[in-house]
Amino acid sequence: MINSLHAELLPLAQEAARRAGALLRDGRPADLAVAATKSSPIDVVTEMDIAAEKLITGLIAERRPDDGVLGEEGASTEGTSGVRWVVDPLDGTVNYLYGLPTWAVSIAAEQDGETVVGVVAVPMRGETFHAVRGHGAWATGAWAGERRLACRPAPSLDQALVSTGFNYVGKVRAHQAEVAGQLIPLLRDIRRGGSAAVDLCDVAAGRLDGYYERGLHPWDLAAGDLIAREAGALTGGRPGERPSNDLTVAATPGVFEPLQAELDRLGAWHD
Repeated sequence: MINSLHAELLPLAQEAARRAGALLRDGRPADLAVAATKSSPIDVVTEMDIAAEKLITGLIAERRPDDGVLGEEGASTEGTSGVRWVVDPLDGTVNYLYGLPTWAVSIAAEQDGETVVGVVAVPMRGETFHAVRGHGAWATGAWAGERRLACRPAPSLDQALVSTGFNYVGKVRAHQAEVAGQLIPLLRDIRRGGSAAVDLCDVAAGRLDGYYERGLHPWDLAAGDLIAREAGALTGGRPGERPSNDLTVAATPGVFEPLQAELDRLGAWHD
Protein backbone atom coordinates (compact mmCIF):
# COMPACT_ATOMS: atom_id res chain seq x y z
CA MET A 1 0.00 0.00 0.00
CA ILE A 2 1.25 3.48 -0.88
CA ASN A 3 2.19 5.67 2.06
CA SER A 4 -0.64 8.16 2.68
CA LEU A 5 1.66 11.16 2.27
CA HIS A 6 3.02 9.85 -1.02
CA ALA A 7 -0.53 9.13 -2.17
CA GLU A 8 -1.29 12.81 -1.52
CA LEU A 9 1.81 14.10 -3.31
CA LEU A 10 1.40 12.09 -6.53
CA PRO A 11 -1.88 13.58 -7.81
CA LEU A 12 -0.66 17.08 -6.97
CA ALA A 13 2.49 16.49 -9.02
CA GLN A 14 0.41 15.05 -11.86
CA GLU A 15 -1.99 17.98 -11.87
CA ALA A 16 0.83 20.53 -11.76
CA ALA A 17 2.70 18.80 -14.61
CA ARG A 18 -0.45 18.51 -16.71
CA ARG A 19 -1.39 22.15 -16.27
CA ALA A 20 2.14 23.44 -16.89
CA GLY A 21 2.47 21.20 -19.95
CA ALA A 22 -0.77 22.57 -21.38
CA LEU A 23 0.38 26.13 -20.73
CA LEU A 24 3.64 25.52 -22.59
CA ARG A 25 2.04 23.59 -25.43
CA ASP A 26 -0.84 25.97 -26.04
CA GLY A 27 1.08 29.17 -25.33
CA ARG A 28 3.98 28.56 -27.71
CA PRO A 29 3.83 30.96 -30.69
CA ALA A 30 3.72 29.06 -33.97
CA ASP A 31 6.55 31.20 -35.43
CA LEU A 32 8.75 31.11 -32.33
CA ALA A 33 11.85 29.68 -34.05
CA VAL A 34 11.79 32.29 -36.81
CA ALA A 35 10.97 35.40 -34.81
CA ALA A 36 12.19 38.71 -36.23
CA THR A 37 15.12 39.38 -33.86
CA LYS A 38 17.80 37.16 -32.45
CA SER A 39 16.87 37.81 -28.82
CA SER A 40 13.10 37.54 -29.05
CA PRO A 41 12.79 33.73 -29.37
CA ILE A 42 14.97 33.23 -26.28
CA ASP A 43 13.02 35.90 -24.41
CA VAL A 44 9.74 34.16 -25.23
CA VAL A 45 11.07 30.76 -24.12
CA THR A 46 12.33 32.30 -20.87
CA GLU A 47 8.94 33.93 -20.27
CA MET A 48 7.14 30.63 -20.87
CA ASP A 49 9.60 28.78 -18.64
CA ILE A 50 9.07 31.24 -15.79
CA ALA A 51 5.29 31.24 -16.26
CA ALA A 52 5.22 27.43 -16.07
CA GLU A 53 7.32 27.43 -12.90
CA LYS A 54 5.07 30.04 -11.31
CA LEU A 55 2.02 27.94 -12.16
CA ILE A 56 3.59 24.85 -10.55
CA THR A 57 4.94 26.55 -7.44
CA GLY A 58 1.73 28.52 -6.99
CA LEU A 59 -0.35 25.34 -7.04
CA ILE A 60 1.99 23.66 -4.57
CA ALA A 61 1.93 26.69 -2.25
CA GLU A 62 -1.86 26.74 -2.37
CA ARG A 63 -2.25 23.03 -1.57
CA ARG A 64 0.81 22.43 0.65
CA PRO A 65 2.06 25.79 1.97
CA ASP A 66 4.60 24.27 4.39
CA ASP A 67 6.57 22.40 1.73
CA GLY A 68 9.91 23.54 0.34
CA VAL A 69 10.58 24.11 -3.36
CA LEU A 70 13.68 24.09 -5.57
CA GLY A 71 13.05 25.24 -9.12
CA GLU A 72 15.27 25.74 -12.15
CA GLU A 73 14.00 29.27 -12.67
CA GLY A 74 14.90 30.42 -9.18
CA ALA A 75 12.11 29.26 -6.90
CA SER A 76 13.71 28.34 -3.58
CA THR A 77 11.94 27.99 -0.23
CA GLU A 78 13.04 25.86 2.70
CA GLY A 79 9.68 24.67 4.03
CA THR A 80 8.97 23.07 7.40
CA SER A 81 7.13 19.85 6.47
CA GLY A 82 10.11 17.69 5.48
CA VAL A 83 8.84 17.67 1.87
CA ARG A 84 10.67 19.52 -0.90
CA TRP A 85 9.54 19.80 -4.51
CA VAL A 86 12.21 19.78 -7.21
CA VAL A 87 10.86 21.37 -10.38
CA ASP A 88 12.04 21.75 -13.96
CA PRO A 89 9.19 23.55 -15.70
CA LEU A 90 10.68 23.09 -19.18
CA ASP A 91 13.37 20.47 -19.72
CA GLY A 92 14.53 20.62 -23.34
CA THR A 93 14.30 24.35 -24.00
CA VAL A 94 16.17 24.22 -27.32
CA ASN A 95 13.78 21.54 -28.57
CA TYR A 96 10.89 23.73 -27.44
CA LEU A 97 12.40 26.74 -29.24
CA TYR A 98 12.70 24.82 -32.52
CA GLY A 99 9.33 23.09 -32.31
CA LEU A 100 10.76 19.63 -31.68
CA PRO A 101 8.51 17.40 -29.55
CA THR A 102 11.07 16.17 -27.02
CA TRP A 103 10.59 18.55 -24.11
CA ALA A 104 9.02 17.90 -20.74
CA VAL A 105 7.77 19.17 -17.42
CA SER A 106 9.57 17.38 -14.58
CA ILE A 107 8.31 17.45 -10.98
CA ALA A 108 9.69 15.42 -8.08
CA ALA A 109 8.83 15.39 -4.39
CA GLU A 110 11.48 14.58 -1.80
CA GLN A 111 10.80 13.52 1.76
CA ASP A 112 13.70 14.06 4.15
CA GLY A 113 16.10 14.27 1.23
CA GLU A 114 14.96 11.13 -0.65
CA THR A 115 12.88 11.31 -3.83
CA VAL A 116 9.54 9.61 -3.20
CA VAL A 117 7.39 10.83 -6.12
CA GLY A 118 8.31 11.70 -9.68
CA VAL A 119 6.21 12.88 -12.63
CA VAL A 120 7.45 13.72 -16.13
CA ALA A 121 4.90 15.02 -18.64
CA VAL A 122 5.84 15.06 -22.34
CA PRO A 123 2.93 16.99 -23.87
CA MET A 124 3.90 16.77 -27.55
CA ARG A 125 4.20 12.98 -27.30
CA GLY A 126 0.96 12.77 -25.32
CA GLU A 127 2.73 10.83 -22.57
CA THR A 128 3.09 11.20 -18.83
CA PHE A 129 5.39 9.06 -16.68
CA HIS A 130 5.14 8.69 -12.92
CA ALA A 131 6.53 6.71 -10.03
CA VAL A 132 6.14 6.42 -6.28
CA ARG A 133 9.13 4.95 -4.46
CA GLY A 134 8.64 1.22 -3.97
CA HIS A 135 5.58 1.00 -6.23
CA GLY A 136 6.94 0.78 -9.76
CA ALA A 137 6.93 3.18 -12.68
CA TRP A 138 3.93 3.80 -14.89
CA ALA A 139 2.95 5.77 -17.99
CA THR A 140 -0.11 6.95 -19.83
CA GLY A 141 -0.09 7.64 -23.56
CA ALA A 142 -1.75 6.62 -26.80
CA TRP A 143 -2.53 3.21 -25.31
CA ALA A 144 -5.53 2.54 -23.04
CA GLY A 145 -5.06 3.07 -19.31
CA GLU A 146 -1.81 3.07 -17.36
CA ARG A 147 1.07 0.88 -18.49
CA ARG A 148 3.64 -0.45 -16.03
CA LEU A 149 7.15 0.28 -17.23
CA ALA A 150 10.09 -2.10 -17.32
CA CYS A 151 13.53 -1.47 -18.73
CA ARG A 152 14.81 -3.70 -21.51
CA PRO A 153 16.51 -7.05 -20.91
CA ALA A 154 20.22 -6.32 -20.80
CA PRO A 155 22.10 -6.69 -24.09
CA SER A 156 25.86 -6.81 -24.28
CA LEU A 157 27.44 -3.37 -24.27
CA ASP A 158 28.22 -3.58 -28.00
CA GLN A 159 24.48 -4.02 -28.67
CA ALA A 160 23.35 -1.21 -26.35
CA LEU A 161 21.53 1.89 -27.64
CA VAL A 162 22.62 4.77 -25.40
CA SER A 163 21.55 8.40 -25.25
CA THR A 164 23.52 11.40 -24.03
CA GLY A 165 23.44 15.17 -23.93
CA PHE A 166 25.87 18.02 -24.44
CA ASN A 167 26.65 21.08 -22.34
CA TYR A 168 26.15 24.66 -23.52
CA VAL A 169 29.74 25.59 -22.58
CA GLY A 170 31.96 25.09 -25.64
CA LYS A 171 34.98 23.62 -23.82
CA VAL A 172 32.83 21.11 -21.95
CA ARG A 173 30.87 20.21 -25.07
CA ALA A 174 34.08 19.59 -27.03
CA HIS A 175 35.27 17.16 -24.36
CA GLN A 176 31.89 15.45 -24.32
CA ALA A 177 32.15 15.00 -28.08
CA GLU A 178 35.57 13.38 -27.66
CA VAL A 179 34.15 10.97 -25.08
CA ALA A 180 31.17 10.13 -27.30
CA GLY A 181 33.49 9.55 -30.25
CA GLN A 182 35.51 7.01 -28.27
CA LEU A 183 32.36 5.39 -26.89
CA ILE A 184 30.49 4.94 -30.19
CA PRO A 185 32.60 1.98 -31.43
CA LEU A 186 31.79 0.16 -28.18
CA LEU A 187 27.99 0.50 -28.57
CA ARG A 188 25.21 -0.23 -31.03
CA ASP A 189 24.74 3.53 -31.40
CA ILE A 190 24.32 6.82 -29.58
CA ARG A 191 21.29 9.12 -29.60
CA ARG A 192 20.96 12.75 -28.48
CA GLY A 193 17.39 13.54 -27.50
CA GLY A 194 17.77 16.95 -25.89
CA SER A 195 15.89 16.34 -22.63
CA ALA A 196 17.43 14.52 -19.68
CA ALA A 197 14.02 13.90 -18.12
CA VAL A 198 12.70 12.28 -21.30
CA ASP A 199 15.85 10.20 -21.79
CA LEU A 200 15.57 8.80 -18.27
CA CYS A 201 11.92 7.93 -18.88
CA ASP A 202 12.83 6.29 -22.18
CA VAL A 203 15.29 4.06 -20.33
CA ALA A 204 12.40 3.17 -18.01
CA ALA A 205 10.13 2.44 -20.97
CA GLY A 206 12.65 0.17 -22.72
CA ARG A 207 13.27 2.59 -25.58
CA LEU A 208 16.92 3.00 -24.62
CA ASP A 209 19.40 0.63 -23.01
CA GLY A 210 21.23 3.44 -21.27
CA TYR A 211 21.78 7.16 -20.83
CA TYR A 212 24.59 9.30 -19.48
CA GLU A 213 25.30 13.00 -19.19
CA ARG A 214 27.60 15.40 -17.42
CA GLY A 215 26.39 18.69 -15.95
CA LEU A 216 22.88 17.82 -14.79
CA HIS A 217 21.23 19.70 -11.94
CA PRO A 218 18.84 18.22 -9.37
CA TRP A 219 15.80 19.48 -11.25
CA ASP A 220 16.97 17.83 -14.47
CA LEU A 221 17.12 14.34 -13.03
CA ALA A 222 15.14 14.02 -9.78
CA ALA A 223 11.87 12.75 -11.26
CA GLY A 224 13.37 10.80 -14.16
CA ASP A 225 15.92 9.08 -11.92
CA LEU A 226 13.17 7.71 -9.67
CA ILE A 227 11.08 6.61 -12.67
CA ALA A 228 14.05 4.79 -14.21
CA ARG A 229 14.91 3.02 -10.93
CA GLU A 230 11.32 2.00 -10.31
CA ALA A 231 11.28 0.45 -13.80
CA GLY A 232 14.26 -1.71 -12.88
CA ALA A 233 17.11 0.39 -14.21
CA LEU A 234 20.25 1.16 -12.23
CA THR A 235 21.38 4.74 -11.78
CA GLY A 236 24.49 6.39 -10.42
CA GLY A 237 27.37 8.73 -11.11
CA ARG A 238 31.00 7.77 -11.03
CA PRO A 239 31.54 4.22 -9.68
CA GLY A 240 30.22 4.06 -6.12
CA GLU A 241 28.58 7.49 -6.29
CA ARG A 242 25.07 8.79 -6.77
CA PRO A 243 24.00 10.74 -9.85
CA SER A 244 25.45 14.24 -9.71
CA ASN A 245 26.54 17.25 -11.70
CA ASP A 246 29.79 15.41 -12.46
CA LEU A 247 28.10 12.45 -14.10
CA THR A 248 24.70 10.80 -14.31
CA VAL A 249 24.34 7.26 -15.66
CA ALA A 250 21.14 5.23 -16.00
CA ALA A 251 20.93 1.87 -17.71
CA THR A 252 19.38 -1.54 -17.70
CA PRO A 253 21.18 -3.99 -15.40
CA GLY A 254 24.01 -5.59 -17.32
CA VAL A 255 24.68 -2.42 -19.30
CA PHE A 256 25.02 -0.10 -16.31
CA GLU A 257 28.32 -1.31 -14.87
CA PRO A 258 30.28 -1.67 -18.12
CA LEU A 259 28.93 1.67 -19.40
CA GLN A 260 29.78 3.38 -16.13
CA ALA A 261 33.26 1.84 -16.14
CA GLU A 262 33.94 3.00 -19.70
CA LEU A 263 32.75 6.50 -18.92
CA ASP A 264 35.02 6.63 -15.89
CA ARG A 265 37.95 5.32 -17.94
CA LEU A 266 37.32 7.97 -20.60
CA GLY A 267 37.10 10.74 -18.00
CA ALA A 268 33.54 11.68 -18.93
CA TRP A 269 33.24 13.64 -15.68
CA HIS A 270 36.03 16.18 -16.30
CA ASP A 271 37.77 18.08 -19.10
